[in-house]
Amino acid sequence: MPQPLRPHFRAQCVAVGGALPERRLTNADLVQLVETSDEWIVSRTGIRERRIAAPGQALSNLATQAAKTCLEKAGVLAQDIDGIIVATITGDYVMPATANLVQHKLGATRAWGYDLLNACNGFVAALTTAAALIESGRSRRILVIGGDIMSSRVDYKDRNTCILFGDGCGAVLIQSGPADGPGVIDWEMHSDGGAASELIIPCSGTAHPLDAAAIANGDIFVKQNGRVVFQHAIRRMAEVCESLLVRQGLGATDVDLLVPHQANLRIIQPTAERLGVPMERVAVNIDRVANTTAGTIPLALVDAERDGRLHAGARVLLVAFGGGLTWGACYLTWGRS
Repeated sequence: MPQPLRPHFRAQCVAVGGALPERRLTNADLVQLVETSDEWIVSRTGIRERRIAAPGQALSNLATQAAKTCLEKAGVLAQDIDGIIVATITGDYVMPATANLVQHKLGATRAWGYDLLNACNGFVAALTTAAALIESGRSRRILVIGGDIMSSRVDYKDRNTCILFGDGCGAVLIQSGPADGPGVIDWEMHSDGGAASELIIPCSGTAHPLDAAAIANGDIFVKQNGRVVFQHAIRRMAEVCESLLVRQGLGATDVDLLVPHQANLRIIQPTAERLGVPMERVAVNIDRVANTTAGTIPLALVDAERDGRLHAGARVLLVAFGGGLTWGACYLTWGRS
């Protein structure tokens, strides 16, 4: 990728908030639904439990809760937000955008809002989009929200997918700061639409209209070629991180915290190993919340802040891979000037 232009401002990541449904679905619970076992799930994914939204609990509910927590921690009023970007594939509706609903629930009367659909790479895509708007001087404060209610798109008769996903949402406040201060330093994104069918919800748009056959075939649920996606994820997540670090003249010692998409512990560990980042500097919460798609990175940031690893000045590397196929990474220093 070409060298980025020097921005007029830097997009600072100043606060994070998260929201999880109360209900826990453990591996023992899944044993009652499909032919599997706790040992089988843990050994292949690292997942022990996941959160499941209550009936009627829409994504906008979780997103609003996460956003309120984030704003409170930042000491910023909703009226002072310029924009809201929600990364999700399970919004309340196709129309209107979930971001618009969150804008109303927050009372963010000055804010524009839109959704960004990029599956598991959605949060990284939304964060870099917000950063570009702030760097240009067009916006001063943007709420970036990532989350999904994947239980609405999972077939609990398919053990290859139902063990992987959970529900949850996280939010980060991005704020304008001086160009030489902390914030988003660089990012890199990629796509491979030729492999789109390897991870897809077949009946979710105009290409495959909803009908009785689609419902009977389970085409309304997520479908994944696990082996292919696994191989792509291990290779692409490490590659994009290495490319980004090399471009900035950085190495593993310049990463205080690696925050990878939480798809599988067997993807996270080799990614960290290839980069030379020890696991004590890697954010991992997949055992407790599973794969929340666009919610994994901000929720992992919440946990890292809680345990003291995410703090002002921390050098953070975010990386994700997901349906599209799409992958990306973002390097930043956390906190305000």
